[in-house]
Amino acid sequence: MILLLQKWQKLLSSSVTGNMVLVLVLSMLAFDVSCTQAFLENGNKIISRTFLSPEFMMGPGSVESKTYYDIDFPRGHIALKSFNAEVVDQAGNPVPLFETYFHHWLVGKYYEHGPSDRNFSRNSGLCQGQILGQYFGLGSETRKTATDIPDPFGIEIGNPADIPEGYQEKWYLDVHAIETRGVEDRLGCIECRCDLYNVTNDEDGNPIKPDYKGGLQCCYGQTRCKLSRGFQGGKRSISLRYTVKWIDWDSSVIPVEIFTLDVTDTGKRLHGSTGISPENGCQVEYAVDSCTATNAASNGCVDIKRNNLTMSTGGYVIYAVAHQHVGGIGSTLYGQDGNIICTSKPIYGNGNEAGTRMMHESIKGTTYAWSIVVFIGLAVTIAVAVHSWLKKRREGGYNPVPK
Repeated sequence: MILLLQKWQKLLSSSVTGNMVLVLVLSMLAFDVSCTQAFLENGNKIISRTFLSPEFMMGPGSVESKTYYDIDFPRGHIALKSFNAEVVDQAGNPVPLFETYFHHWLVGKYYEHGPSDRNFSRNSGLCQGQILGQYFGLGSETRKTATDIPDPFGIEIGNPADIPEGYQEKWYLDVHAIETRGVEDRLGCIECRCDLYNVTNDEDGNPIKPDYKGGLQCCYGQTRCKLSRGFQGGKRSISLRYTVKWIDWDSSVIPVEIFTLDVTDTGKRLHGSTGISPENGCQVEYAVDSCTATNAASNGCVDIKRNNLTMSTGGYVIYAVAHQHVGGIGSTLYGQDGNIICTSKPIYGNGNEAGTRMMHESIKGTTYAWSIVVFIGLAVTIAVAVHSWLKKRREGGYNPVPK
């Protein structure tokens, strides 16, 4: 997720060219200290509230993939400052990823006139339709990832001018969790290997292609990963506990826009299509090839995927963080000049308690880099590195990702 500052672009675009707007954004943000001072002087205190998602039942090997509408969320014209979350059981105790792997969760906004009349609002890009359109979203790295937005910035929500007449602004939560208690192959389960879920069709009933070995098509809701022979275990209630911080909106807050970049984005938008197809837009996931002896000798079994993406707007990068799955060793965002804007690196643990699990729990390097400017119409580059030892763990005995 990337937050870009663009407060003055809309105000000036009617009278100056795009290039001039960017020069003004740069000079005003770099030198207008009064904005920060005004924010601190007006006494606008941060409000914090903790909420619980609806409960969902998880049994050994089970999968929950569901969207919950109208979740508890702050209301009114406010500026969001952070959104932090963790998985808890019915007693409120943190659940370790060793037992329940949170593949991902997404929080987004929509406008509702009635249960059958919902208009979904997405972030500012770059994917097609509603693909990756969330405002907040993470996964296994949830517990250790800071999402605090520094002063004087904030994500504006609840502006009456943005809400269609007769509608209410509401929020949804999409969760995808995999219970790994008692499974035969924990790593294979969280990689969503199709053979472990014993499925041949995807969630919509379409046949899964023979060369598709694992991914979201195989671990959808109500599927079950293969259990160890003889394992017995009961169901339990799981919830996402999330804490939201915000301030009341006023003119001293500088609004930011949210952009989600996907390293698999093809850059093509075919005939206005809003879905996922092999040639159209963000693919959301991709396969990492098995590591061969040649790979091990030449690149240490590190698979690197790069993509150049063109930004539709310009501004400062305020915050950036990457979402990576098991085996990921880093993600880097570069500016159009080739210089590094920020890097996210996971840290792997080896315990069974919440927050310490090897290959599951990870910290993403949160970056506050508001000395960086991204220009309209020019490309940024995203690169993701993944250890492909995972694909050969049974054959070659490659060592785990180094800490």
